[in-house]
Amino acid sequence: MNKYLLFVFSLGMIYTYGQTPRMDFENYNPPSTLVVPEHKLTKAKFPFIDVHNHQEDMPDMNLGTLITDMDKLNMKVMVNLTGRNGDALKKSVKNIKDHFPKRFIVFANINFNGVGNPGWTENAVKQLEEDVKNGANGLKIFKNLGFSVKDNTGKRVTIDDPRLDPIWKKAGDLKIPVIIHTADPKSFWSPMDSMNERWLELATHPGRKRSNTDPAPWDTLIAEQHRMFKKHPGTTFIAAHFGWYPNDLGKLGQLLDEMPNVVVEFGAVIAELGRQPRMAKKFFTKYQDRILFGKDSWVPEEYTTYFRVLETEDEYFPYHKKYHAFWAMYGMGLPDDILKKVYYKNALRIIPNIDRTLFPD
Repeated sequence: MNKYLLFVFSLGMIYTYGQTPRMDFENYNPPSTLVVPEHKLTKAKFPFIDVHNHQEDMPDMNLGTLITDMDKLNMKVMVNLTGRNGDALKKSVKNIKDHFPKRFIVFANINFNGVGNPGWTENAVKQLEEDVKNGANGLKIFKNLGFSVKDNTGKRVTIDDPRLDPIWKKAGDLKIPVIIHTADPKSFWSPMDSMNERWLELATHPGRKRSNTDPAPWDTLIAEQHRMFKKHPGTTFIAAHFGWYPNDLGKLGQLLDEMPNVVVEFGAVIAELGRQPRMAKKFFTKYQDRILFGKDSWVPEEYTTYFRVLETEDEYFPYHKKYHAFWAMYGMGLPDDILKKVYYKNALRIIPNIDRTLFPD
């Protein structure tokens, strides 16, 4: 009788009685016994441009250490989206020019403090013009727009607020792309119960939970973004994180058909693509000119998952963060012509002033 083990399953926890210790879902992560070919890539097949990276310390950092890690990955150009503006941006650009002028691109950011004050819009447009003159090659909009940005009356500033229209138009006039992160995965708005696929992520990162009043319904935020895209057809927009439709590629394809000025990047959503390799490969084939390589966080050892999903036909391999994706990955095995577009050719077309001599053709 003392060898009998009673298993009780509750809220993802596994409790055992007897000699077996208690184990939770986060720690239950046994290696697969499946024996299949494996190609654990540590370097991309072709040189690539990461269009979604963040280096807040770039004004003062030692870029040589960064270059060493980039070279190991075959990353030829890193796009730092946290370029800020004004003097901070100029310091980043100077550090790059003084040491590695070909290897980094900086995007500017907007300071949304004071929206609605007299002259705010005009000053924001002027600042963007100056930042581009000082070396910025794009504009990054963080998710605080739509989430926490408020105007001078305390009202939430919507993504399609007409007071921001001159900024988007100016970006188009300057021929720089705007990469924008709006909302988060839709499941962050769903109830925290056994039906929520993101339960583990929300349980371990409770600050990511959203609701229809914090700050607004997911559909509302996404609709605001799409209205803004359509209102400015002369501006190129990069919808970060596949526009939060990586789990519904049919819908994303429909949106891309409706908005020819929009392209996407897959920072932090490779897990969604890796669990639907056939559907994802069809999407990458059809929209091969509209997809950019992006990672989001700078953790060099995590790039292997991206390379493996894009390049190989490996089966059932783990993602690098279980709380983010507890399912297995599969490779799409993209052909070389599509890989080159995703790795660097599309970015060369969309982002100005990247040195083309770094790339083979």
